[in-house]
Amino acid sequence: MDALALFATVSLIAASLYWFICIHGSAEQKGKRAVELSGGSIAKEKVEDNYKQYWSFFRRPKEIETTENVPAFVDTFYNLVTDIYEWGWGQSFHFSPSIPGKSDRECTRIHEQRAVDLLGVKPGARILDAGCGVGGPMRAIAAHSGANIVGITINEYQVNRARLHNKKAGLDSLCEVVCGNFLEMPFDDNSFDGVYSIEATCHAPKLEDVYREIYRVLKPGSMYVSYEWVTTELFNSDDPEHVAIIHGIERGDALPGLRKHSDIYEVAKKVGFEVVDEKDLAKPPSNPWWTRLQMGKIAYWRNHIVVTVLSWLGIAPKGTVDVHKMLVETADYLAKGGDKGIFSPMHMILCRKPEKH
Repeated sequence: MDALALFATVSLIAASLYWFICIHGSAEQKGKRAVELSGGSIAKEKVEDNYKQYWSFFRRPKEIETTENVPAFVDTFYNLVTDIYEWGWGQSFHFSPSIPGKSDRECTRIHEQRAVDLLGVKPGARILDAGCGVGGPMRAIAAHSGANIVGITINEYQVNRARLHNKKAGLDSLCEVVCGNFLEMPFDDNSFDGVYSIEATCHAPKLEDVYREIYRVLKPGSMYVSYEWVTTELFNSDDPEHVAIIHGIERGDALPGLRKHSDIYEVAKKVGFEVVDEKDLAKPPSNPWWTRLQMGKIAYWRNHIVVTVLSWLGIAPKGTVDVHKMLVETADYLAKGGDKGIFSPMHMILCRKPEKH
């Protein structure tokens, strides 16, 4: 190779690395760049220790279901993964049905808009986003409906990210973000015209507790819609492969334990809701939601190389490589769960709070 060719090759490699590390942002505009990866509210030098603490939780499976530390456990998880999610996935931390001719981003927005359309609210209504993350759905829903959205997330770092995004999008007048636990919300009884939760209540130790709290803050006659993570009727608890897949999803997504699809209706009825509709939005005629994960394998490993380089250079916190590797492996479990039909991230239930209760 002559000097000119060598120079061109080195220049191309350097330019590519610069683009991926310094410029390449998330799947959505104005998202995170690789050089901004952090541990959320966790100090840089403590990220690795917190990651180890996160995994130690799963060595005590019975404690996951009963301990009062679950909210803190979920908070730690989102400190570790929020920046990586934004960088590699976007500002909406959820899945959506694949629609022919539509981009992933368009499918995401359609899925979010469907939630607020089901609530039947008018512009100016006060709507709660229970488990809002960094606010991707709330911004799409506010822009689509004209409603005033109040989001709640347990993670303070996500609150700050959401407020920043709301301001950049020019939607901070419609979008409010509160740091709090959706099991004990700082809102008055009967104070919301509608409530939605998108793949968020799966983090609650007991679904009944969060549904009861949502019931409390919802005005009589108003609607609640949730997209739930569940095991489907095809899941066989006696099949070791099925069990391994579901446990992989639980460990990699901070879940106290996935619920059965049949549990959702029973819990909603138990707390007092009228169930208006219930369906798995992942089933046909919807196209597979998990193909996005399968097609993204090359991108995942490319990003993993970037994270490894940044960690080696001391730009990304020590432990970021382990966190990213966990998410890559979890994506594989999610795709397998979807492909086998034993897991769905979008079991939809639409409920109404009775006029008299």
